[in-house]
Amino acid sequence: MTQSFLTRRLMMTLMASAVTAPAFGATGPTIVATTGMIADAAARLTGLPVTSLMGPGMDPHGYRQTRSDIAKLARADLVLWHGLYLEAQMEEFLLHLARNRPVIAVAEALPRDRLRGHEDYANRFDPHVWMDPTLWALVVEEIARALSTTLPGLAPQIATALPGYQTEIAALDRYTREVLASVPPEARLLVSAHDAFGYFGRAYGFEVQGIQGLSTNSEAGLSRIAELVDLLVARRVPAVFVETSVSDRAVRALIEGAAAKGHSLRIGGALYSDAMGPEGSYEGTWLGMIDANVTTIARALGGQAPEAGRIGQLERSA
Repeated sequence: MTQSFLTRRLMMTLMASAVTAPAFGATGPTIVATTGMIADAAARLTGLPVTSLMGPGMDPHGYRQTRSDIAKLARADLVLWHGLYLEAQMEEFLLHLARNRPVIAVAEALPRDRLRGHEDYANRFDPHVWMDPTLWALVVEEIARALSTTLPGLAPQIATALPGYQTEIAALDRYTREVLASVPPEARLLVSAHDAFGYFGRAYGFEVQGIQGLSTNSEAGLSRIAELVDLLVARRVPAVFVETSVSDRAVRALIEGAAAKGHSLRIGGALYSDAMGPEGSYEGTWLGMIDANVTTIARALGGQAPEAGRIGQLERSA
């Protein structure tokens, strides 16, 4: 399945849905998303409030639905979830719910040849596709298709909003390429708490090493810490990164290990990996989340980036 095929399918759905769109009441439909990234995209496309089950700092790999979550999901007109085994602890429940309600795994529409294999599970894939704007643009198209198919009254609004949002995504991708190109080649090693940045590294020419694996449920042993310390010391990399949704204990072990070998290593900043920033902030949007990550990485590893990010809205300095 190619990007052009997804785009053609989406536009056909939008046009067909707009013809038969019924009117909604004053409150509009109820849309629930598992992650903030999906909720953010759905809200941008519809102009409506979208409920996210997982807020800032939450880890989707280990998240289990609460009683209040179940009530929200049961009342929703549409449930959007990521798929690709991101919501591993919720997957069985969501698949069961899909027998009776519109429940759509939006990242499952991605072409398999664009996905990275999962290191722990055969026939599964790295779910962190929001780290590559070109892949996330395809997921946004699938979100738009799901919304327009299930809630056809929203189709005209979505058809209007989608091109502008995709233009912003493309602009972010261009900024990312420009800023990260300023990082010295020998410093293009991104080490963080878990392996959430593989798509980022593939897209922008960075070697990526996670202390833990693709899931935060995996554990990093002493041998893994020692291996990464040796790599960081040999490459003279100046910084490693913590993540806002993962404990920083293992990252600090790297700093201590490097110091024991005479290499000064610092925390370059906190990256948004599996969750966005505070609600209501620029970093609490997908665009702001990626902008913050890119700006933090570039500045910490010797590159050049505006302290306030692509459009001057970052609230925290790198």
